[in-house]
Amino acid sequence: MEVRRTVPVKLDVDSDDAALLRETVDEFLWAANYVVDHAWQGEYKTTSKAQLQEETYDDVREQTRLHANLVQNARNKAADAVQGVVARWKQDEYAGKPRFSNPTVVYDKRCATFHDKYVSLATVDGRIEVEYVLPDDDRDTPHSRYLDNDDYEVTGAELHNKDCEWFLHLRTKAEVETDTVEQATTGHPTVLGVDLNVNQLAVTSTGTFWSGHEFDHWRREYGNRRGSLQQCGSRHAHENIQAVGRKETGRFKMMLHRIANGIIEEAVENGCTVIGFEALTGIRDRLSSAWWGHKWAFERLYEYVEYKAELYGIDVAQVDPENTSRRCSTCGFTHPDNRNGEDFVCLKCGYENHADYNAAKNIGLRYLRRNQTGDGGGAPVGVRLNRGTLNANGEYDPPAGDSGQSGSPRESPTLNEANGEAVSE
Repeated sequence: MEVRRTVPVKLDVDSDDAALLRETVDEFLWAANYVVDHAWQGEYKTTSKAQLQEETYDDVREQTRLHANLVQNARNKAADAVQGVVARWKQDEYAGKPRFSNPTVVYDKRCATFHDKYVSLATVDGRIEVEYVLPDDDRDTPHSRYLDNDDYEVTGAELHNKDCEWFLHLRTKAEVETDTVEQATTGHPTVLGVDLNVNQLAVTSTGTFWSGHEFDHWRREYGNRRGSLQQCGSRHAHENIQAVGRKETGRFKMMLHRIANGIIEEAVENGCTVIGFEALTGIRDRLSSAWWGHKWAFERLYEYVEYKAELYGIDVAQVDPENTSRRCSTCGFTHPDNRNGEDFVCLKCGYENHADYNAAKNIGLRYLRRNQTGDGGGAPVGVRLNRGTLNANGEYDPPAGDSGQSGSPRESPTLNEANGEAVSE
């Protein structure tokens, strides 16, 4: 059986190489968007990579300094995006013209050479060699399990720039026996816990929040529009009601795709092999009929994360949500009074945090405890936090080079009202 895993590796990039990488990113994105623009011409969208190669390759080569294989990778990225849009159209889903803006470059073995400690990357001005920033050899991490494992082969990578730092998301694969796969996925998973709720549509155990304010705003806005049209009672008003419904569905699906992409990015950047959600049946039981829109949104979000995660070799699972909002993720004490709205304060140990963030950690812990091998020691790699991990016994493991404290440092996220993300204090 073939197993695929994506491992994020930080790069040690000096200022000169960083400038080259930025130029390479800019030209790669220009090339991908150029191919999309070409594919989008006319009534029928061009999805054939061979046709796009024939019609755009020479133009892109003339107008950029990209390595020939980077041009082909940009074309592939564009063609895949257009194919995805067309596929969603066939499912009667709304999707607009793709546009690439996130700073990324796709590499394969023709334009990058992957070594144990460093990588050679093609740029707009020849190749550069960049060293990896790796954790300690004696720690059980995705790097030690996949990069240092001769069974896994690096097949390609995607370069990312985040907060002025460079990362290479290395794609690996291996042919392993079925029992080995089961051990790998149940014995040593790294889990990203995700809690779903009304005020915060999604919260991850790494401390990222996606607010529900925008969703609620547009749900009320479209509801008011339909109400006004229904009062008219005319045929024209009825047709407009249907148009409003299509616009509403399209807006919400775009919003949920954006959140799903963010969850996948969190999982990949933190080396997670599993994304854990609370069971959707629990959400349906918890929310009243008045929140039918949120139930629909949570189901769509799970579907989007599930199929997007497959591309990165990440599993998506559901766990029993019982008491995840009432249980203390630090000491395990469970009581209804621990939670008061969005505030969580453990009556036993005094741990305080946002209630949905506490629940996201508990969801990850529940997956670990359900799947650990029973050796009594817990899983050495556990629930991914904004720094370090929790293992199945609730014990905190700080990141490499950080002595940390007991519990989980930087676990006091405050919401940025502008974008709904958590900011660690």
